[in-house]
Amino acid sequence: MQYFLSLKYSYHINIFYSEEDQGYIADIPDLKFCSAYGETPEEALQEVLIAKKA
Repeated sequence: MQYFLSLKYSYHINIFYSEEDQGYIADIPDLKFCSAYGETPEEALQEVLIAKKA
């Protein structure tokens, strides 16, 4: 989370619970196809930040 807050340029991140996936999904709408899964909201956020770097 500290990494995200320290970024010069930030993006809006959505985090929501998916019944279908039985976990949390985080996505960055401004970066097409950038999304990630986590068992907790925090894990989904960490994973989408990793995906953003790719």
